[in-house]
Amino acid sequence: MNERRDQKTFAIPTAFWLMVLLLSFGSLQAQREPFYTQYMYNIGSFNPAYVGTVENTDFNLLYRAQWIDIPGAPRTIRFGINAPLGNRKHGLGFNVMNDQLGPTTSTFVDVSYSFQIEFNYDVFLSFGLDAGGSFLNVDFSKGSFENPGEPILNEENISEFTPTVGAGIFLYHQLWYLGVSVPNFLTDGLYSNAVAQVVEDQMQFNFIGGYVFELNDNLKFKPAFLVNYISGSPVNGNISTNFLLNDKFTLGAAYRFDNAVSGLAGFQVSENIFLGYAYDYNTNGLGGYNSGSHEAIVKFNLGGSGTGERKGKKEKGKGKQIDSPRFF
Repeated sequence: MNERRDQKTFAIPTAFWLMVLLLSFGSLQAQREPFYTQYMYNIGSFNPAYVGTVENTDFNLLYRAQWIDIPGAPRTIRFGINAPLGNRKHGLGFNVMNDQLGPTTSTFVDVSYSFQIEFNYDVFLSFGLDAGGSFLNVDFSKGSFENPGEPILNEENISEFTPTVGAGIFLYHQLWYLGVSVPNFLTDGLYSNAVAQVVEDQMQFNFIGGYVFELNDNLKFKPAFLVNYISGSPVNGNISTNFLLNDKFTLGAAYRFDNAVSGLAGFQVSENIFLGYAYDYNTNGLGGYNSGSHEAIVKFNLGGSGTGERKGKKEKGKGKQIDSPRFF
């Protein structure tokens, strides 16, 4: 989606816009979350079980500008909070995300709750639920089309509210994690005929995992993956590798299968603030029509460790704590 352009129109072939709208509704309705390259810093946005696993309350703000140079291309802003409660067994989260693509605007809002149990001294299993809703608006007056006779364009405006209920599981250790989530169980039968003409909604499953290799005292290496699956749609697979140097600088690369390659960088500005940036270059057919995508994230941690790592792991059989950043 794009920022509103009051003095410009979108002179784009209808076939292209119908393809974009199909992707848009698939992302906004069936696939609730848009593509994130820095998903490893954004887990709470698509898995509610994560929200209580951090050591201290954190706030994160993400902005993504996709497909630069294509008019009406996606623009995404997300704000999230992950907050462990005092007993460390419960957590609360809040997410709001605004996504724009051409004539469509969608806003998601949800509240999350998580409960975790300890398998042993350093392995935890967290369960999470979230509830909220999505506000979808399509305004075809924002653009002009080469084939204005397309039936869907007879709808001047489409405005929809859809409730959402999701759940997730997150299993983690100081040095690794695995998770699965469904952003929305309320799918078929909730959407109007206008929306149903564009896409039939299906449940989305998200699978995520990562491992931290402590190469030495000053260098850590973390490969990670995220897989999105929707019945009847191609599987969206993402893999990434990140190096953490001196607990300050992060450098890495990522690959989205049949879609894009990415470079990632991050800097721990202070004990409380982390800044991250990613650049994507399309490897599919869109690569020749745009100059890539930019994504920036800011994380603020009330107790320090802005990348979201859990510090203070207890040494087995001892009461003291050791500094072992979780790096996710």
